[in-house]
Amino acid sequence: MDWYPDTDEDLLIRTTATFATGISPAVAGSRWFRDPERNDIQDELPGWPAGPVHFLNSTGDRVARRTGRAFVVGIPLIANIIANIGGALGSPFGSVPVRGNPEEPENEVMDFPVLWAAPDALARTVPWQLDPARRPDGYTTDLVLTSRRLLFLGTRHGTLQKADVLAAYPRDALAGARQMPYSEIEADVRLTFADESWVRLFTGNPDSAARLAQLLSGSATAVPESDLSPGQRSRLKRFLASLPPNAGPPTLTRLPSGVLLAEVRTPSKASPDTHETHSILMGPSGEAGRALPGDL
Repeated sequence: MDWYPDTDEDLLIRTTATFATGISPAVAGSRWFRDPERNDIQDELPGWPAGPVHFLNSTGDRVARRTGRAFVVGIPLIANIIANIGGALGSPFGSVPVRGNPEEPENEVMDFPVLWAAPDALARTVPWQLDPARRPDGYTTDLVLTSRRLLFLGTRHGTLQKADVLAAYPRDALAGARQMPYSEIEADVRLTFADESWVRLFTGNPDSAARLAQLLSGSATAVPESDLSPGQRSRLKRFLASLPPNAGPPTLTRLPSGVLLAEVRTPSKASPDTHETHSILMGPSGEAGRALPGDL
């Protein structure tokens, strides 16, 4: 792996992270960087290279985008494979709606800020490499949450180099995260800092968005491998042996009902900014578990 946590911290989740992109017709394909008065602040962000200037789409643009999307909306951006849940070998994720309903029209329909920050707010310190329109070709960015901090990492395709640590924040700098259903494959999350500034990120997978929100809200708890029962440890070993060689390390989460969720991500062939999630649910002895309402 290109990055490892320190010896005094546990890895809770690692997921793709880029600034999100609007999907409502007027803001489709766009993103803005705002202060609380809705002024554009991208030219004020220190160290950021120049990026594109977006404008609301015209009626003609909206029609063209809708026509174009008609040919691609049926092809999921990502196949989220849930392996071995309830004994199944795997099932496609394509039946889940591509998007939800707008919950904040002012931020999802009439405007689409992906960074919201007053002067000197923490959100202004997130790395510019999160912007797909600014970062170099062949460069991807990840979000990592550990037991004591949140980091943004950068990696280059096709290399074995150590990941770049682009930014790091202590856990007490974070106020929480919320999955934003009105998004492509429902994989957006709004990460809010303690000073009320926030960023809206695309996580590449709806499970990752949901899990990040659960972990930061405290409704789900990370579990170290050392806490597994012998049966759970044996089941996890068999599960990992069934995965592709490019699979990442497992993350273990105790869901609100008490069932244990083991998740492993693998790169998606569809896009460098998406990934597939392989997961199993386990009971106390490693037997197949069952999710209850509120767990997933």
